[in-house]
Amino acid sequence: MLTTSSYNQLKNAQMAFEKLNAAKPSIYRKFINIIKLTRQLQFGYQYMGALIMDEDPGEFNSTSKDDYVLSVYYREIENLKTDNKFLDLKQLLKTYKQLSYANISKLALGEKPEALVGPTLVR
Repeated sequence: MLTTSSYNQLKNAQMAFEKLNAAKPSIYRKFINIIKLTRQLQFGYQYMGALIMDEDPGEFNSTSKDDYVLSVYYREIENLKTDNKFLDLKQLLKTYKQLSYANISKLALGEKPEALVGPTLVR
């Protein structure tokens, strides 16, 4: 699937994450930790986003076959989802979903919107 992100959309998403970090740093920090864990385990951001948003992760399934690693990953995502501030994060992700969870994750990690403008292949 191919998605296209405009600079304005990316900039708005970046500002929304900055506001979330300022207003609710604990949920923002948990989200950043999930992003880093996703990257460390070499899972896809789309897989992560689908799990967080209760979507079907079928086409983005992880390549890991290790049940323990998957159980730790799922437990961390459930920990994020049970936070009482999770609905704010979920609404933000829903609002900017068209940018792709990969671009959203990169913005949350501090990447500049200029670097993410244009088409993105979502796998």
